[in-house]
Amino acid sequence: MAGSSSRESQMVEIEVRSHHGNSDGRPDDHPEFNPCKDWVPWLVPTIVFVNVVTFLVSMFINNCPAHSNRCIAPAFLKRFAFESFRINPLLGPSSATLLKMGALELKKVVDQKEIWRIATCMWLHAGVFHILANMISLVFVGYSLEQEFGFLRIGLLYVLSGIGGSIVSSLFVRTIISVGASGALFGLLGGMLSELLINWTIYANKIAALSTLILVVLINMAVGILPHVDNFAHLGGFFSGFFLGFVILIRPQFKWSNQKHVPPGYVAPPTKSKYKNYQYVLLILSLITLLIGFTGGLVLVIHGVNGNDYCPWCHYLTCIPTPLWQCDVRCKLSQLEKQVNLTCLQNGNFQSYTLENPTDTHELQKLCSDLCI
Repeated sequence: MAGSSSRESQMVEIEVRSHHGNSDGRPDDHPEFNPCKDWVPWLVPTIVFVNVVTFLVSMFINNCPAHSNRCIAPAFLKRFAFESFRINPLLGPSSATLLKMGALELKKVVDQKEIWRIATCMWLHAGVFHILANMISLVFVGYSLEQEFGFLRIGLLYVLSGIGGSIVSSLFVRTIISVGASGALFGLLGGMLSELLINWTIYANKIAALSTLILVVLINMAVGILPHVDNFAHLGGFFSGFFLGFVILIRPQFKWSNQKHVPPGYVAPPTKSKYKNYQYVLLILSLITLLIGFTGGLVLVIHGVNGNDYCPWCHYLTCIPTPLWQCDVRCKLSQLEKQVNLTCLQNGNFQSYTLENPTDTHELQKLCSDLCI
């Protein structure tokens, strides 16, 4: 008779091990590789600090009470008092002080070969309202980018985008000075967009991420068509950052990263290429575009080429006149020693002036305004 009732049951012992530790609870010697390393942001806070200190220095040098009796809060702020709203409605120093500290003015770049102004102008701000808006935007956009990509890549993206914005601004803005970090900030937005495109395969909600970013960019560009805003710097910075993003924000394939960091005893899917084919194509095309754009743009600026002569409708990119406001007046300028010839681009009026200081930006702006009325 079968002895099934007396047969001992066979027991199978199953041991389950966690990926994050050994069976005895000790940490695994080879934790799971994470290709998206989180960096500790320090560059963006440093940039904010430098901009604030530079603004305070500009106010100290400006010393409004020493040359005007119409300063704002001179008793409380002393030599840090703001210029009157008639001089500077943004609560800041005079244009002469900003020019002394490195603001971008075309005549000084072309005639006096002060090319360095293309870079220094991005560290200056026209007033309290100006620097607050830019630094708050920088913290919101730049902090997360630096945390994701590190200080070196984001620093390059910020500085080169600012220079690109200054180059485009110099080609189209002829008679006023330019300061501010707006071009560099738009470069960060452009870099975010190209990073999304070149690393397309790693994103889960691709369409949602792309739609949100494009909406943010369009809203910021739309603000640039208001008067007194240099949208040329915004556009130049954005497209500089857009093409730079394809070069410095590119991520390798996960297969390649895992293959390089695979722990002993594991086998990763083999791959020979660090990047996908479309990533290589975008990287090469962007490098060529950046080389041509920066080199060609600098050459045109140094030779004093006026972009408005070749694009008569481009001024609408920075301001669209409406019944609610009028755009800044613009004049074409030519100079022979102390004689200055101004032509209003709005109505075609022409007038010649003899000035003791033909490089005085304030005087030129006032004459241009009178000519365009």
